[in-house]
Amino acid sequence: DALYPLDGLAVVNVKDNPPMKDMFKLLMFPESRIFQAENAKIKKEWLEVLEETKRNRALSEKRRLEQEALPRPAPTPPESTNPFEEEEEEEEEEEEPSAEEEVVDLSLEWIQELPEDLDVCIAQRDFEGAVDLLDKLNEYLGDKPVSQPVKELRAKVDERVRQLTDVLVFELSPDRSLRGGPRATRRAVSQLIRLGQSTKACELFLKNRAAAVQTAIRQLRIEGATLLYIHKLCHVFFTSLLETAREFETDFAGNNGCYSALVVWARSSMRMFVDAFSKQVFDSKESLSTAAECVKVAKEHCKQLSEIGLDLTFIIHALLVKDIKGALQSYKDIIIEATKHRNSEEMWRRMNLMTPEALGKLREEMRSCGVGNFDQYTGDDCWVNLSYTVVAFTKQTMAFLEEALKLYFPELHMVLLESLVEIILVAVQHVDYSLRCEQDPEKKAFIRQNASFLYETVLPVVEKRFEEGVGKPAKQLQDLRNASRLMRVNPESTTSVV
Repeated sequence: DALYPLDGLAVVNVKDNPPMKDMFKLLMFPESRIFQAENAKIKKEWLEVLEETKRNRALSEKRRLEQEALPRPAPTPPESTNPFEEEEEEEEEEEEPSAEEEVVDLSLEWIQELPEDLDVCIAQRDFEGAVDLLDKLNEYLGDKPVSQPVKELRAKVDERVRQLTDVLVFELSPDRSLRGGPRATRRAVSQLIRLGQSTKACELFLKNRAAAVQTAIRQLRIEGATLLYIHKLCHVFFTSLLETAREFETDFAGNNGCYSALVVWARSSMRMFVDAFSKQVFDSKESLSTAAECVKVAKEHCKQLSEIGLDLTFIIHALLVKDIKGALQSYKDIIIEATKHRNSEEMWRRMNLMTPEALGKLREEMRSCGVGNFDQYTGDDCWVNLSYTVVAFTKQTMAFLEEALKLYFPELHMVLLESLVEIILVAVQHVDYSLRCEQDPEKKAFIRQNASFLYETVLPVVEKRFEEGVGKPAKQLQDLRNASRLMRVNPESTTSVV
């Protein structure tokens, strides 16, 4: 058994749907109950009794309100022999408004039925209709005095407003509206805003979208090449971010105070994205070229947000800087180790490519590295007048620089520059040491030719490409090239220039 107030009870007739017959429903927010009568006659009697009881209740309430609204006769004061009291009373009556002017007419049918109508709207999920009724009441009572009957009516309505708010909050929970995208939340958000709860609507909307973005990222299948997964990840994340921002602009166009919450939400979402991104790209120890391509894709997608005035480039830089630094330093160590290994096996012999095709391929590789005068170091019959070690160092260093420039942003300037200097010093020290220690005149001349290629061709190309990619020259690279001149002026010196 249960007791329900008649004010919050709505009776709904249920159509027969064999074998279910002779049924009716009682709506009591937030629940409802269905009853089945023995036959159609008893069902009809139940409906009539319920409706009659509700009408009698409403009529009784109406009469009570009308009775309370009537002016009460003032008590008859005792006669006074003071002739001036009558004049004072007349003045007070002129100053005080009459009781009739303060009466608020609450006997209108739509006002009497308002609580019940709100219950029905809430039960039937007619949120717009419920808020329309509330707006109508607020407009009607806007300039009216707050009498006791008005307070009682407000108390009943406020209870319905709380119920309506609870339903709208539930509508914005992630379980209810993730699949429909940002627009699925618009209905509940707009009604919460109309109820004067913009802050709550903003908070719930952004929580809903955060859960949606997180779910979308988790549902991505990690399969195939890393770059393919990153393309999918960036598409899912940045598309969701863009749609959320656009829907936010639509829903909260008149609430400028909410925009700071959007920026905070976007920053938090970007952290979630970078966690998934770094786990796949950097934690799995992908090559620097793959990492560079992945970061490039993320940056390009991030620029799309500038279409709506949301620039998050600085945030993605700040979140990725640690991982990119680690990748650059790790790859630098690999190059240095490989260069030292080749140096240990250096025989200072010319390269023989054996076939014209192989020589043509090397020419193309050096041209792509920015070495335009490579032909002057090639000889007849597929010979190259350079050491394999110096050629391999040139290709590996320029490849490192190109990939690093794809990853570059100002916070990485010194890391990239110091890595380049460390790599170049390994080759410079090796050539310097070999030139000072070699006694064979023919080999010494060949080493000097390699040194000339390294100092006069490779280092200027590195310096120029770095300046093009970064936008400003690097003094450390200039000093390194200038220091090499000391060695060429006095190659017999036993003092290292490094």
